[in-house]
Amino acid sequence: MIRYLYASDLMAFPDLAADMFRDRAAQFRDRMGWDVTVDSMGWETDIYDGTDPLYIIAEDGIGGHAGSMRFLPTTGPVMVNDVFAHLTGTGAIRSPAIWETTRFCLSPGAGTMIARRLLLAASELGLGFGLSHAIGVFDAPMIRVYRRLGWEPRILGTQDGISAGMWTFADATHDRLCAAVDVHPGQSRHWFDQALGHLPLPVGA
Repeated sequence: MIRYLYASDLMAFPDLAADMFRDRAAQFRDRMGWDVTVDSMGWETDIYDGTDPLYIIAEDGIGGHAGSMRFLPTTGPVMVNDVFAHLTGTGAIRSPAIWETTRFCLSPGAGTMIARRLLLAASELGLGFGLSHAIGVFDAPMIRVYRRLGWEPRILGTQDGISAGMWTFADATHDRLCAAVDVHPGQSRHWFDQALGHLPLPVGA
């Protein structure tokens, strides 16, 4: 199952939230060696987790965290503008139709199918909210990973092994992702509508 949860909703899913933040520590600090903050509970968080981002979370067979990613509108504080604006080629990018995606995380042992489900959910989010693009910053080798998963970004700039890229939301891409993970488009939309369909579109989207 895919869940779409704002940070303010995580308190209703305490075990799932704990799994996600601990898996982030395992991936970004332990496996990738990033200089991140991990608290006494073993949670990896940063200042952007405190701005009520929207999380996409893929659950495993028993309702635990299998993978996740974080989204924020570029009209507010985002990493690509605050830290990595030099990678975009145009400086800060601020548009209600462009959201930043960060913290793409897979639980230890999660496979390619979970990663593809996350990309499908991201596509559903973009189409459901009427967005044009997602933007993100990632280690340059991830470009090949996204290509293999079936949805690669357009690279805006690369420096010191870090790239900024932009994904375009499109119906054709969404249909291809649905086929790749064997999820009917109606099921994908049901997960989105169940969580967010009652909310108004983000301002300007």
